[in-house]
Amino acid sequence: MFEAQTTERSMKHGIATLSIIPVRKDPSETCEMVTQLLFGELFEILKGNNKWQYIRTLQDDYLGWIDAKMSTVLDKRHFNRIIKNKPFISNDLFSTITDQGNSRQTIVAGSSIHGYNGKKSFRFNNISYRVLNNFSHPGQHDARSLITSNALKFLNSPYLWGGRSPVGIDCSGFTQIVYKMSGLNIPRDASQQVRHGVAVDFVNEAHPGDLAFFDNADGVIIHTGIILDQGRIIHASGKVRIDMIDHEGINHSGTRRYTHQLRVVKNIIDHADTRS
Repeated sequence: MFEAQTTERSMKHGIATLSIIPVRKDPSETCEMVTQLLFGELFEILKGNNKWQYIRTLQDDYLGWIDAKMSTVLDKRHFNRIIKNKPFISNDLFSTITDQGNSRQTIVAGSSIHGYNGKKSFRFNNISYRVLNNFSHPGQHDARSLITSNALKFLNSPYLWGGRSPVGIDCSGFTQIVYKMSGLNIPRDASQQVRHGVAVDFVNEAHPGDLAFFDNADGVIIHTGIILDQGRIIHASGKVRIDMIDHEGINHSGTRRYTHQLRVVKNIIDHADTRS
C-alpha cells in the first residue's frame, strides 16, 4: 500500500485544526485549488511567510500553498507524539466537536482524530476536544464491504475540482477518502493511484471495491471510480453517482451514452504491497 515518506529534516510541521483547508497551486486566494486538508491531517511546512505557506502533505506527499492564517504549527514534541499512533478516521459524513472553550465545529468524513479514547474526547496540540455525537466505528467488516458502504454515503455529493469532502469532491479525492475511511491509504491523483495494485484481466471479473481508471484519446488517465456489483460503478462526475460499466467504459444511466473510456481495473485491496 502507498505510504507517504517522512523525513528527518528539521522542518516545521503543522496540523489542520479547521474542518477543511484549501491547498492551492500558487499563493493566491484566486488560484486553482489542487486539493484540501481535512481536520487532523498533518503537513510539513517547506517555506513561507506570514501570508502563505508552501506545504507537503504527510499522507500523500502532495505539494501546494495554504493560507498561513489557517495553519496550526506543531512543536517537535507534539508532532512526534502524534505520529507514533495511528489516528481514528471519522466515518460519518458530518460530526460535531467542541474545543475546550465550547466552540462548536463540524468535521467531515475522512478527518483524522488523534488521541481519541473512545469516550467522546481527544486531545492534541495542547487542545482538548469533546465529541457531541457518537463516532461510528468500522466494526468487523471486510475492506471491500466497508469501501462499498462508505462510498454510498457520498451519493449526490457535488463535484468540486480539488475537493475531498461531502460538500464538494473530485473523482480521485472521492476514491482516496473512501479508501482512507476504510483503513487504506492511496495517493491523491488518479494518475498516481493507477500505478498501484494488480490489473484485473476483465471488468466482469472485478470485485466490489476495485478501482477502475479511464483515459483520454492521448492515453492519459483522467478519471477513476469504485466498482460496485452487477456491472455498476460509483464515481464523481458532476456529482457522486452510480452508472453502469463494461469493457468499453462508463455508460451514463440517464443518457445511455458512454462518458468515459475504460483503461484498466486495479485490485489494490488484495495487493497492498504490490506496485504496478
